[in-house]
Amino acid sequence: MTRFATLAAVAALSAAPALAAPLTYSIDQSHAQIIFSYDHIGYSTGYGMFSGFGGEVVFDADAPAGSSVSVTFPVRSMLTGWEARFEHFMSPDFFDAAEDEAVSFTSTAIEVTGETTGKITGDLTLNGVTKPVVLDAVLNKSEPYPFPPFEGKAAVGFTATTTLLRSDFNLGAFAPFISDEVQVQISFEAMAAE
Repeated sequence: MTRFATLAAVAALSAAPALAAPLTYSIDQSHAQIIFSYDHIGYSTGYGMFSGFGGEVVFDADAPAGSSVSVTFPVRSMLTGWEARFEHFMSPDFFDAAEDEAVSFTSTAIEVTGETTGKITGDLTLNGVTKPVVLDAVLNKSEPYPFPPFEGKAAVGFTATTTLLRSDFNLGAFAPFISDEVQVQISFEAMAAE
């Protein structure tokens, strides 16, 4: 009887669906944007963007809390739409950025808050300062890519938002006239790494 029970248990385990292993994705630089905005003396809202950045996502569909994300990009890849503003942002008033100075984010924890939502906590390094930040993230889509040349390749897409304080990163010049708070919106697609 014991032998039969053991065989039955083995048969049941082998018939059970296998859990998918976490999959590593590379961020698609052609579909990756970070948009930031800030209040300018109450008269207008200023905008800037980082685009074309790379990074890696390890996504575990069966246990999303075990997933991770890491991103790095040059400060001087910032786009402002006006060259004089870009030069001011790169000046000693703000970043005083060297050519190779980078912004990086590495997740340290993920809290699942809903079927497609979560809070991603991570270390943001900006202007030589590292601080923990929390991203309110949404999984937009997780299914094979539908178009050539990547048709059928595993892909995921995320959006996220957060609010940063410039002063936390020694970038608080001209506050409060230029708001200390900066709104950040992130959107990217990522495909299964080769």
